[in-house]
Amino acid sequence: MSGTGRPHGMQAMVLTAPRRPLSLQHLPIPVPAPGQVRLRVLACAVCRTDLHVIDGDLPDPALPLVPGHEVVGLIDAVGEGVTLAVGQRVGVPWLGWTCGTCAYCRADAENLCPAARFTGYTLPGGYADYLVADARYCFVLPEGPDAAHAAPLLCAGLIGYRALRLAGVAQRLGFYGFGAAAHLLTQLARWQGRQIYAFTRPGDTSAQAFARELGACWAGDSTQAPPQPLDAAILFAPVGALVPAALAAVRPGGAVVCAGIHMSEIPAFPYRLLWQERQLRSVANLTRRDGEAFLALASQVPVRSTVTCYPLAAANQALEDLRTGRLHGAAVLLPTPAGRPAAS
Repeated sequence: MSGTGRPHGMQAMVLTAPRRPLSLQHLPIPVPAPGQVRLRVLACAVCRTDLHVIDGDLPDPALPLVPGHEVVGLIDAVGEGVTLAVGQRVGVPWLGWTCGTCAYCRADAENLCPAARFTGYTLPGGYADYLVADARYCFVLPEGPDAAHAAPLLCAGLIGYRALRLAGVAQRLGFYGFGAAAHLLTQLARWQGRQIYAFTRPGDTSAQAFARELGACWAGDSTQAPPQPLDAAILFAPVGALVPAALAAVRPGGAVVCAGIHMSEIPAFPYRLLWQERQLRSVANLTRRDGEAFLALASQVPVRSTVTCYPLAAANQALEDLRTGRLHGAAVLLPTPAGRPAAS
């Protein structure tokens, strides 16, 4: 192993059992194995998937677990065989490891690898001062946004981008749930010349105003019909009842893409909502190719994150604010006190 030496210890927010608050613990600093890098974490965004892990919606997390999979950090040590260098700024996403040999991996569909491991779920995550990660699944981050504003790109941006790709060339595009992913994808979709229709929780006029500020041509409650049929809709909100609503809102031949890893039960709906060649599909994880393409586009647009920053020890508050919709954009945890930007 090469690097700057081994620090004495680190702080981390740890999940010991589902449906319990995270606890602040002092842990040993991890040592990178061959093929791994160790990061000094600069920022870790808080994702709704973290809530699904903590709430027990996703089975069999690797307990005790450090959550977090939208990680930006500086490499401070590398394991044997790694080509990345100490001092590089990298991002660590949800997809943390795949086998590389199964039929899915060989077919450029590593997001479907049955043996895949996931950062902050079956691998240690970024709610900590330090993190080790497989070097192959780290993205070298271009110059540009600071760590806090770059962190949401690592999942809200990446998974959102895959959902946008699967929505096709839709000109009139609906986003159900206007949080971290939708606020980033609105900027990219507007840059591509698309029209955005934003659907929020009923009565959330603040989120609707935020959507219009970012360029949405219409914003309203998720219970409302859009002013004209949509070409496609992406569901970022994990609410199964929105599936038939979105199908009713898209034109014949349109698509509804479910972007979350977990969703509440989808109610029965009449076949006429799916008829006329409407498509209903899900997004699973991401591929490294998705990440490379999105990060290049995000720099070109550029895509700017709106963030609210919290100290690492306030992770439970950040999660609760996300759960209740009390923030715009993304929540971001900052392990290190130096250089914390104000929320913007």
